[in-house]
Amino acid sequence: MEGKVIAISLSQTHSFSKPNQQSIKLLTGLGVEGDTHLGEKVQHRSRLAKDPNQPNLRQVHLIHAELHDELREKGFDVSAGQMGENITTRGIDLLELPTGTKLYLGNSAIVEVTGLRNPCYQLDDFQSGLMKTVLDKDEEGNLIRKAGIMGIVLNEGEVYVNDNIHVEFPLEPHEPLKPV
Repeated sequence: MEGKVIAISLSQTHSFSKPNQQSIKLLTGLGVEGDTHLGEKVQHRSRLAKDPNQPNLRQVHLIHAELHDELREKGFDVSAGQMGENITTRGIDLLELPTGTKLYLGNSAIVEVTGLRNPCYQLDDFQSGLMKTVLDKDEEGNLIRKAGIMGIVLNEGEVYVNDNIHVEFPLEPHEPLKPV
């Protein structure tokens, strides 16, 4: 499975949206250089309040551009970086990847998928009704979270807009993604 990097974003503050960049540097075991969520230990405010010693399983946030397309069709004005993601992709069904999938980005960066982003109220603060729109239900009534996936950096490297993404699945049995 192959995809493309459509946009790159980072923010040095705990702002909701992240400005687009031409490139980012992923640092092994830490995340995106210069991003507020950089670190071995959890950096998200709500998780820091619960236990600041948790490992940071949310070093890199990825969203598929196909979600932005879907949201625009439903009347929302959303573009890359505005939902807080670091990397916007196209051509990969991120939500269907199993836990432990490796994403090879550019020449050397490797991100291991740790789980789903659990959408929060800040989506509605950004645009009213957005949170409900990124949640869905499957045929059995199970909640589907569509706000992207999270990962950790296994190997550092520069990632640029238009870089290819190669997907490597973990050994079976595959574990479905859960919120992290």
